[in-house]
Amino acid sequence: MSRLSLAQRGNLILTSTSWNKPGRNLRRRGLNSLARFSANLGFLWTDLFLVEAIHAAKAAGFHAVECHWPYDVPAGSLARALNEVSLPMLSLNTAPGDLSKSEFGLAALPKRREEARAAIDQAIAYGAEIRTQAVHVMAGVTNAETAHDVYLDNLKYACRMAEPYDITILIEPLNQHDVPGYFLADTKQASDVITEIAVPNLKLLFDCYHVGSTEGEIENRFRELQPLIGHVQFASIPDRGPPNDGQIDLPSFFAMLDNLGWSRPLGAEYRPVGATDASLGWLADLRYGASR
Repeated sequence: MSRLSLAQRGNLILTSTSWNKPGRNLRRRGLNSLARFSANLGFLWTDLFLVEAIHAAKAAGFHAVECHWPYDVPAGSLARALNEVSLPMLSLNTAPGDLSKSEFGLAALPKRREEARAAIDQAIAYGAEIRTQAVHVMAGVTNAETAHDVYLDNLKYACRMAEPYDITILIEPLNQHDVPGYFLADTKQASDVITEIAVPNLKLLFDCYHVGSTEGEIENRFRELQPLIGHVQFASIPDRGPPNDGQIDLPSFFAMLDNLGWSRPLGAEYRPVGATDASLGWLADLRYGASR
């Protein structure tokens, strides 16, 4: 490859100082027992092919990976790459529909039932082959009167289809600034949906960026919703950058999760400015703290 070698990547990560800002240094937070992290390959290492990005995530010290829409890559190739580096694929998304029309999913769209079910089938079949742990069923942009009922029907279908493979179905509220009109708008709506369907393999994807942008108080919201949460993602606010800056104190949030005993990997779903490797000072700092 005409790119940095994996050894060079590791050296760049370990020498980065982007995390060392006053009040945001995890070395002083005692976060060194349970914290584990997953690289979201929808945003990280997008300059690499997906299989290469999996290897880069392993070299950087991530404990898992997750992705958005991997369907252009044969599932067998992805499964082999995951096996080679011994990383689990935590989650993937159902197909988003027509992004040029800002659909962002199909599950709540009344006129797209057949396509929504096909997207669910595709995601579960692909996920089963690569042994993914969860599928995020994207709701879509709609204000139709029947959207709630359609959404519930499709989620019930997804949960039934996923259950034999021990796959969790995730739903994620998206903030209305980034995705105007997205049907699932906040955690209250999401928790009501999960409670109404009431099956064990339907959980909330708690994205700190979206929850913080819409509702604030991410620590309080997490504590209230913890029994419903199946996965956590993070990025800074307002720029959706790495967790070393912004309006919310992600180090404190990570420490709270640590204290609560949350041991599942946290999804790094942020947008690096420039090369992904240069944005990973925060991860190098955590690796240092854990080794002390």
